[in-house]
Amino acid sequence: MARYDVVVIGAGLGGLTAAAILARAGRKVLVLERSNSVGGAASSYKSGDLFVEGSLHETGDPDDPRDPKHGALVRAGVLDAVKWIPGRGFYEARGGPLQQPFAMPDNFDAARRALIERFPEARDGIDNVLDDMERLASAAAADKNTDDNFGALLERVSEPDRSLSLGQKFERVFGHNEAVKCALAANLSYYHDDPATLSWPFFAMSQGGFFLSGGRYVQGGSQRLSSALARAIRTAGGDVMIRRMVTAIALNAQGRPGGVTHAAKDGGDVQTVECPVVVGNAAPEILASLLPADAARELNAGYAGLRPSISLFALTLGLSKPPREFGIASYSTQLLPPWMTRLDDYAQGARLMAGEPADRMPPLAIVDYAAIDSGVPAPPYVLSIFGPDRLSNWDSSDLDGYRDKRARWQQAIARYLDQYYPGLAGAVTAASFNTALSVRQYLNAPEGAVYGFAPAPGPGSRRSPRTAMPGLYLASAYAGFGGYTGVIQSAGACADMILAES
Repeated sequence: MARYDVVVIGAGLGGLTAAAILARAGRKVLVLERSNSVGGAASSYKSGDLFVEGSLHETGDPDDPRDPKHGALVRAGVLDAVKWIPGRGFYEARGGPLQQPFAMPDNFDAARRALIERFPEARDGIDNVLDDMERLASAAAADKNTDDNFGALLERVSEPDRSLSLGQKFERVFGHNEAVKCALAANLSYYHDDPATLSWPFFAMSQGGFFLSGGRYVQGGSQRLSSALARAIRTAGGDVMIRRMVTAIALNAQGRPGGVTHAAKDGGDVQTVECPVVVGNAAPEILASLLPADAARELNAGYAGLRPSISLFALTLGLSKPPREFGIASYSTQLLPPWMTRLDDYAQGARLMAGEPADRMPPLAIVDYAAIDSGVPAPPYVLSIFGPDRLSNWDSSDLDGYRDKRARWQQAIARYLDQYYPGLAGAVTAASFNTALSVRQYLNAPEGAVYGFAPAPGPGSRRSPRTAMPGLYLASAYAGFGGYTGVIQSAGACADMILAES
């Protein structure tokens, strides 16, 4: 029977990063992935001639030593294996209560100037919010890989603000000025779908990370980063196996992992390997399903009360002409619908796809890869549109009905965009539409969650790569917070814990 120091279940960004760090530190590592390729959400692929980016649109600049990803990617050996391309500004926000589009820069000084120039009446609130963001983002840069990074950061937040939601914080500092609120948080779906249930300190830290180092995209697509991590693992002597389903985690007499059983996707070629440490790049409840019943209950109990994050839909359009020819002015545009008159209205958007397309469209994030040196092949010119979604919006019991409804929403969104960017709908030559159901099926994520657990206000938001079971760790959004930064940061912390204990 083969023996490894560490077995990693899942070859998403977190599992790959932790495995690369451990393998380069001399540990014998095996990564098992049920899909046909590595990367999980950090994947890009072709659908016919259409390039589809699985998840990445923007992340903080890992080349900046202040970015929380920097140290982990250096230790994984991949920081220089890909090229990080600037997004030329954070985003353009338009619609909703904004009378005119607002271009948000991606650094603190320029963002402060632009916001105060546009909203001079809100100067004090803008200073208050940006000061909090800068303090927390800088603290996150200094405290990169602690056991409870976010818990430590909370201590830096003043007591009255520590348990506030984003909505409560903005209400305190901006009152009824909904335009400035929407300008500052137009990209809400990067984190959550409801200001009333999103932790203000978490939002400040994460949004501040973009202002601290600037937004970046992996030239050529996020698959390049995932593939580079897999190569780093193999180069260091580790193994990465795809199309392998983990069926059980065995425990030894001390209640620690003793082995992992895996099989081909058709159930054949069953193999068992010995290992004293298991890292899960998966939801805790998925890992619990692989454990004996008593251990499963203990593991799940550690996450009682934590709710899954939001899901997202992602519509990729291939256009016959560059998007700028239809008036799309920025790499990233946050399009708020006309019915949205308050930031708190954002929460209604995730429910819209439960029904048929009508007058109301959800808030949309629009990404034009041709606006930067993205390395995304064209034509067709790739335009990515995503927004908040829920698994309950889609009926998986009738797949024909599901596909028909999805097609109606695809057509409706294209027509809606045509109102803002005339001629766009007629230029669509290819399309791919992934919903919350697609996310659930592809990532094996409960409720189609894309960011792990929801970043709720209060102490319940604290998480760690450690689990209730000795020898079982998490390297994923469920160990910290979602998005590239949160996942890579938690993976680095996970690897450090394993190295320290062994």
